[in-house]
Amino acid sequence: MSVSGDEYAPPKYAQIVQAIRRKIADGTYPPGSQLPSETQLVREFAVSRPTVVRALQVLQLRGIIDREHGKGSFVKSAPPVVEEDASRPGRAVLDRVEAAENAEILQAGACPAPASVAALLALPEGTPVVMRRLLLADAGRPCELVTFWCPIELAEGTDLGRSEPLSVGVRQHLQAVKGVKLDHVIERLAARHPLPEEVKALGLGKTAAVLAVLSRIFDGAGRPVLVIEVALPGTLHELEDAYTL
Repeated sequence: MSVSGDEYAPPKYAQIVQAIRRKIADGTYPPGSQLPSETQLVREFAVSRPTVVRALQVLQLRGIIDREHGKGSFVKSAPPVVEEDASRPGRAVLDRVEAAENAEILQAGACPAPASVAALLALPEGTPVVMRRLLLADAGRPCELVTFWCPIELAEGTDLGRSEPLSVGVRQHLQAVKGVKLDHVIERLAARHPLPEEVKALGLGKTAAVLAVLSRIFDGAGRPVLVIEVALPGTLHELEDAYTL
């Protein structure tokens, strides 16, 4: 079966993010300048408004632009601090607003912790945890499968075990409801074949390439409080980073 080149292109929202970042870098949009309106970007990139909105949300989370309701989007006057860059996959997932991105909640509730997850959370194997799994799509095409595991005592009283999309990011929700301030992340990236649940949710072949990002989240006392796995189809994603030397 032949495969068209379009199937290997990044999602449309990611292409918009890359294009705007290039224009900021080359001075087309200098610091403090206003970006074109959402309507203008829809016409420029020939995409839907939700795709443009998602691209602007990503740029905002990465600290590249500010968005002011009723006024528009503006390039920040100073570049974001690399150490706090929201482009890190784990941090981006923690700050994502599920309801704003039309996330589909595939599963939410208590379950025994898999051995690998239990070890990362410093729990005995089989200890009940709350698992939350959601699917994101771009232009109707599944593009990201995210799974959270949280100790059951921490998840108690929160909406992590509910099947409705969250209206705030997980990090903000945990701090507001439980007073837990997330402190740092240890993140691991691996390339592998998809797991059975990823084959089903993402519509992949069993030998497809998947980028798997595994994040272990700690609180200020150094205790592991969340484990997040993000499965990204290799044909749809590329990861970019920037750092000082």
